[in-house]
Amino acid sequence: MDAYYTIARPGEAQYTEKRSRFLAFAVHAADEEAVKAYVAACRKQYYDARHVCYAYAFGPDGATFRANDDGEPSGSAGKPILGCLRSRNVTDTLVVVVRYFGGVKLGTGGLAVAYKTAAAAAIDAATIEQRLVLEAFAVRVPYADADVAMRFVRDARAEITARDYTDTEAVLTVSARLSLVAEVRARLARIHTLTFVTA
Repeated sequence: MDAYYTIARPGEAQYTEKRSRFLAFAVHAADEEAVKAYVAACRKQYYDARHVCYAYAFGPDGATFRANDDGEPSGSAGKPILGCLRSRNVTDTLVVVVRYFGGVKLGTGGLAVAYKTAAAAAIDAATIEQRLVLEAFAVRVPYADADVAMRFVRDARAEITARDYTDTEAVLTVSARLSLVAEVRARLARIHTLTFVTA
């Protein structure tokens, strides 16, 4: 997997069910510190709300994730929110749903539907963008072959992100889409004077 989807611009939504009001927010978040800060800000802003539930997923494959019910019946809030992240195929994303209790109990099933509906609406209101998973490595090449190396990198649809020079050679930092790294390396390996600096 060398591409994934995440939120470029936050989305917000509201949903009401039997007088309970659900305020949902979908934002980009790439680590737990960002999650803690955003959830804390929501708790502060909506201090009078009954519950502040959330779920997040990190990493290109969404392998790091968590769901929090914040006092709602187990699995009735965080899990449906997380399910929305999965079904919308977004990662590095946090969705928070704030609930104002309206006096009528919704039951576990009703809660799950309400949290899922609010979370989905917030994600749908956000701007989603594709991001690439890149890998970087460095090579050393004598000046005489530097132009050839740079052409090979361009031809393989990769990019040179840094150039350093010594008295006798160029040190090039190459960044390539994960699925293209083997091809880029194979092309560069044809330059017998070139050496790979990093594995």
